[in-house]
Amino acid sequence: MKIGIIGAGNIGGNLTRRLTALGHDVAVANSRGPETLRELAEETGATPVRAEDAAEGAQVVVVTVPLKAVPLLPDGLLDGAAEGAAVIDTGNYYPQRDGRIAAIEDEGLTESRWTERHLGHPVIKAFNGTYAQDILERPRPAGDPDRLALPVAGDDEAAKRTVRALIEELGFDTVDAGGITDSWRQQPGTPVYGLQAGVEAVRKALAEASSERAADFRA
Repeated sequence: MKIGIIGAGNIGGNLTRRLTALGHDVAVANSRGPETLRELAEETGATPVRAEDAAEGAQVVVVTVPLKAVPLLPDGLLDGAAEGAAVIDTGNYYPQRDGRIAAIEDEGLTESRWTERHLGHPVIKAFNGTYAQDILERPRPAGDPDRLALPVAGDDEAAKRTVRALIEELGFDTVDAGGITDSWRQQPGTPVYGLQAGVEAVRKALAEASSERAADFRA
């Protein structure tokens, strides 16, 4: 598939490494310009591009930037994506980093719904509680008892299937975590956030989540 990755930090960089190794055509962008991605491009074979060009023709777009940077992304960021493109949101709200976001804290908007509204496109929430190093070091074949499972939330069922299939190709099981309205179950401070476990443990953690935002993740 043609995949655009916007954000080349720990998650974005390691997804670039794995997805190119699996044979996908990856374009990667950051906020500082393609010339700053030369080493990652040489290492992986990915194409460094400007953020406004990363989604061009992409069937999957990964948005992996700090929440405070989402409103600063170029207008029309996803206009050139392939029809029906799946947009993955890996983001988390950390008030100490992002500043206070009233729509999340006061109105109860889920983090991914807030991101979705800024992007003007439905998103699939995935990888937000995944350790970046696990993307490189913890893939396992299907059926392996040590294979990790990742929760995946989203309203677009076709896009969710695409994302789940991609995650499974990367070497992880997936658990359907519901729609974006339910995606609070995998936000920071919940039992599943950062959980390194299999399908049943992830399902249990999602079921045990509280809708009250953890104090450590409130402004």
